[in-house]
Amino acid sequence: MQLIELKSVYKRYSNGVPALNDVSLTISKGEFVFVIGASGSGKSTLIKLLYRQEKPTSGEIFVGGINVAKLRNGKVYKLRRKLGVVFQDYKLLPKKTVYENVAFALEVYGLKTSEVRRRTLKAIEQVGLKDKVRSYPSELSGGEQQRVSIARAIVNDPKILICDEPTGNLDPDMSMEVMGVIESINKDLGTTIIMATHDKDIVNKMKKRVIYIKKGMVAGDNMKGRYKVDESD
Repeated sequence: MQLIELKSVYKRYSNGVPALNDVSLTISKGEFVFVIGASGSGKSTLIKLLYRQEKPTSGEIFVGGINVAKLRNGKVYKLRRKLGVVFQDYKLLPKKTVYENVAFALEVYGLKTSEVRRRTLKAIEQVGLKDKVRSYPSELSGGEQQRVSIARAIVNDPKILICDEPTGNLDPDMSMEVMGVIESINKDLGTTIIMATHDKDIVNKMKKRVIYIKKGMVAGDNMKGRYKVDESD
């Protein structure tokens, strides 16, 4: 089943800078995909298009059956309910506990308190932080903070988890710790993972599908690929 499909997608910013040029690709349900490329290659733009932070100049983007390219601003919430997004900088609320940071993502759904608690504790346990529910972000390591942000992203059982440089602020040990959590979400929950990264070690160790973006185009798409990027682009 094709969960994500891009058809002849172009993206040009208002200042005239071209970011993507005729990108077409598909991602199936349950896949784990790395998106790599040099800075300025269009990698981050591609990721932002998937969760509708940006809109394409032309082309079609289907995510979970929704035509993202034609989605009106007032309907973006329908897409976001199918997605979880993890950022490089955690985006945690400093005055809220781990539990409160994760539960906060469910408040918009008007669920019963008991259901919020059940889902929140389940997500926290899935990322291995059951003993940290009452801790505040400042009391956690960088790897633990990122795991909280992952719990927040999966608390509503999304079909797709989009990770934008999630290990960019972490040392190698913490990076692999976080990647272990993300891989378990893919394997145990069947969640489709799309991850943009510059981390060569992670890509080479994990041997997942690798999509290489170069000058706004798909320059490589390999199953069990390795990190090969021309940084001069």
